[in-house]
Amino acid sequence: MNNTVELDKEIGELKTFIADLKQDRVAQKEKEQRESWTKYTAVSLVFIAVLAAVATQWAGKYSGKVLVELNNSTFKQAQASDQWSYYQAKSIKQNLYESVREIAAKAPAAAGEHEKQALESFNAKVARYETEKKEIKQKAEQLEKERDESRALATRASEHGGGMGLAIAIFQISIALASICMVTKKRPLWYVSLVLAALATAKMLFVWLN
Repeated sequence: MNNTVELDKEIGELKTFIADLKQDRVAQKEKEQRESWTKYTAVSLVFIAVLAAVATQWAGKYSGKVLVELNNSTFKQAQASDQWSYYQAKSIKQNLYESVREIAAKAPAAAGEHEKQALESFNAKVARYETEKKEIKQKAEQLEKERDESRALATRASEHGGGMGLAIAIFQISIALASICMVTKKRPLWYVSLVLAALATAKMLFVWLN
């Protein structure tokens, strides 16, 4: 009799245990179904990280271009300064020959053949210096134009780099929110993260296309 009671008791405890186990499994399954969206959060987090890496690479390229164009601008400025110095030297020599020519032109009409040849030589040198000055001036102005173009490119690259930097910052905030969402299981944070990622992507493409 006692054995039968104990057996019934054990069977009852076993049934209770099995029922609790089934209930726990059902609850766990329901929890997994409720949180199934977190796997999409993880996938989106990977994509956002990839986009952030691409934006970082582009920002690095823009920064490098700024340095290259600034160096080109400095080099062109130095070359242009050399050309203007050369132009100035030619002007001084031209002025000198022009002064001497004026003095020779005021010589008496009966000046000898030697003086006439000297005057022709002065005229030829003045004309040569005038031609050389024009060529030097054109080269100097071309170098200044190239300098200005390099500065414009550096400014443009700097602006693009700043825009890409803003996109990177937004991506980082998006990644942080998605990471917090994975820990806290707060779905609204994921939505905010996706919105920020979309804004950062739009900014990145806008910078790249302009």
